[in-house]
Amino acid sequence: MNRPPAADRPRRPTAPDGFVVVDKPQGLTSHDVVARMRRLAGTRKVGHAGTLDPMATGVLVVGIGRATKLLTYVVGADKEYRATIRLGVTTTTEDAEGDVVAVVDAGHVTLQDVAAAARTLTGAVLQVPSAVSAIKVDGRRAYARVRDGEEVVLAARPVTVHEFEVGPARASAVDGHAVLDVDVRVVVSSGTYVRALARDLGAALGVGGHLTALRRTRVGGYLLSEARTLEDLGATPDDVPLTVTPLADAARATFPVRTLTEQEERALGYGQAIGCAAPAAARAHSVVDQVVAGIGPSGTLVALLADRDGRTRPVLVLAPA
Repeated sequence: MNRPPAADRPRRPTAPDGFVVVDKPQGLTSHDVVARMRRLAGTRKVGHAGTLDPMATGVLVVGIGRATKLLTYVVGADKEYRATIRLGVTTTTEDAEGDVVAVVDAGHVTLQDVAAAARTLTGAVLQVPSAVSAIKVDGRRAYARVRDGEEVVLAARPVTVHEFEVGPARASAVDGHAVLDVDVRVVVSSGTYVRALARDLGAALGVGGHLTALRRTRVGGYLLSEARTLEDLGATPDDVPLTVTPLADAARATFPVRTLTEQEERALGYGQAIGCAAPAAARAHSVVDQVVAGIGPSGTLVALLADRDGRTRPVLVLAPA
């Protein structure tokens, strides 16, 4: 039986507050995904943590309802990617969607050479972001200025490349020149551009390079293994609220947790401070070490907490008294 047109369907019940980890498909912007999620969640109060380019796929953390207030913290999480870098070809956008600027024979480059160059790009580094990034220059996005024919050079900024694993690799040819496609896995801090890593890797080897594929496999504690496709989410019956990761579980994947007493829960609900506790056990991928999720006796996320002036104070109250 065919489903009626979207305009003729009843409005989907509003989804509960929480996170949905979406496996973003290639060809859609992160904004496109949010637009679809607004319809699926039955609310306009939807946001995401960390933009993915249209070419990229993988983990996009989407917040619904009050969970959008947690996205600010998730944006700052470290991220893991699988990518393919083509060495020997430089493009205008540092990825496969740009025009080819130069082709240089990379037949002499070995995997050992690539690994050695990758080590020089690992750790705390100063990275010049891609000129076609969304960074604003005098109020306008850099990519918009490039599109209008302006030459844009962005200032280097500190980032951390925690891991840069190289291999395997495949040789091929472009315009009669040997090129090398190298698969890599990187774990990076927020604000790191993987296509800039591809550019800098090619520059370090003297042959140029660009990104041909990018898949985000983790954002903080949110993994690709728990991500759902838009097709899977869209199969939810129209009269059934979308299934989400509840606020408390979303917080557990992001913050250290402090279990509260009923009295502490009540005080925090009124915005009051409570006594400090022993340091909470940190998450392996904790985003903001000084912020803790306060979980009530019933398992409800009460507030985000921080120790200040000898007391534990609410940073954000989510379950008022």
